[in-house]
Amino acid sequence: MAVDPSGAALAALRTHAPNEPVVMLNLLRFAPGGRDAYQEYSRRAAPFLRQYGGELLYAGDGGAPLVAEDGQAWDAVLLVRYPSRDAFSRMVADPEYQRITTLRSQALSEAVLQPTVPWARRGRD
Repeated sequence: MAVDPSGAALAALRTHAPNEPVVMLNLLRFAPGGRDAYQEYSRRAAPFLRQYGGELLYAGDGGAPLVAEDGQAWDAVLLVRYPSRDAFSRMVADPEYQRITTLRSQALSEAVLQPTVPWARRGRD
């Protein structure tokens, strides 16, 4: 299962409103023992988040879904706001940040990383 964005996905991200703020939805499924590794990744990623203007809006454990198909339950949910898609792209391309991404990759068995756009802006795009 995929846990890291591909180069093509990152390139596509920058083509749509690259200078507009974006909130990234993170749905995480931990590998066995992965929760501790993800917490270490989060601790080490925090300075990069600040450096690129990001802000953790919400982080919480996933509960039992009320409406979902089998296999759609997630261990954790995060919402992270970035000042722009470009800022997010620059962060993930930062060589120092890339050194810690193995922690994230090893911690997860599956993930969704989805950019979101506020409904109030939908008509402008």
